Amino acid sequence: MQPMTLLKNGTVFSPQYLGTRDILIAGRKIIAVEQEITSPHWDYLEVIDLEKQWVFPGLIDSHIHIAGAGGEGGPATRTAEVSFDAIIEGGITTVIGCLGTDGITRTVESVLMKAKALRQQGMSAWIYTGSYQVPPPTITGSVSRDIALIEEVIGAGEIAIADHRSTYPTINEFIKVVQEAKVGGLMGGKAGILNIHLGENGPSFDLIYQAVEREGIRFNQFLPTHCNRCREVFEDSKIYGKKGYVDVTTSAYPYFPDSEVKPSVAFFEFLDCGVPIEHITMSTDAGGSLPEFDKDGNLVKLVQGSPVSLFRELMDIIVDKRIKDEHQAAMAVQTVTSNVSRILKLETKGRIAPGCDADLLILNKDRTGIRHVLCNGASGGQKPF
Repeated sequence: MQPMTLLKNGTVFSPQYLGTRDILIAGRKIIAVEQEITSPHWDYLEVIDLEKQWVFPGLIDSHIHIAGAGGEGGPATRTAEVSFDAIIEGGITTVIGCLGTDGITRTVESVLMKAKALRQQGMSAWIYTGSYQVPPPTITGSVSRDIALIEEVIGAGEIAIADHRSTYPTINEFIKVVQEAKVGGLMGGKAGILNIHLGENGPSFDLIYQAVEREGIRFNQFLPTHCNRCREVFEDSKIYGKKGYVDVTTSAYPYFPDSEVKPSVAFFEFLDCGVPIEHITMSTDAGGSLPEFDKDGNLVKLVQGSPVSLFRELMDIIVDKRIKDEHQAAMAVQTVTSNVSRILKLETKGRIAPGCDADLLILNKDRTGIRHVLCNGASGGQKPF
């Protein structure tokens, strides 16, 4: 018989606000979410009273450099792998790793092996094949093959556009990558999405708009990130977000307060201008280098993103005076849970419901931090119940 856990009297966001609920977990799965679940006296059942503590689905980070990144300032500026503990401390139970700027001295294989290591430690992990460059580096020699044949590969990216570090692909080169990701996704039963790195050198979304004008390409094949990297890109994102997905990066703030739009501010501005909540996601860019260049292209500053930024910005939204009740708070939770799982076709992630994976984030009683994390039904640490 599988070990079972009954969490009683939690204030549950599924991410929709459900109020007080009991959650029954068997092994890796949630098997029931009810107003009250009677606890039989089973030897293999652990009963824990959460005493109204808030319970979220485990957070999903759709853009994280799990195997390290960087290098814009030379070999000494290469960043290290992101540890399992650092990810868990941020309340994140599912990651999608990417390569980033350095598709030259780093490989997609290293990202894949880091994802396998995180899986072995109990976390759910997938990756994008490719990097900033077009044509993108791959494992099998083909974006389509990587996605169709390798379990952990669910899309391609992060492909850089409008950035001085990108390869400035032509529209035909760009569409080829889009179509390869799409077909690989169809063959592998995966999202086949293209994760886009938005730079600030020129019109941010032009290549995407041009691609969508071609027959058979839709906005939902793209997940552009760094939409808050500067005010100009963010204003373009407000328009684009009414048609396609927009992803806000959390780890760059507060390192660049004069240029970055704070993620919690971006959330409210998106809603105020009519961007559907279903189109909004947030991710960390953790493990990646966050460089700043002067007007001559010289590196003047470089810091490394942190996984805990996702939870920090989520809570900054929830405690904002514009959030009137728990139902509005649930909209913020949606951006880092169910929105991401739906867009990336991770069907058992991002929700607290029967049949979903038992990924849970339990807050402290004063809601200022994380008390406990469950990854696939197993304890991810923090504090004992």
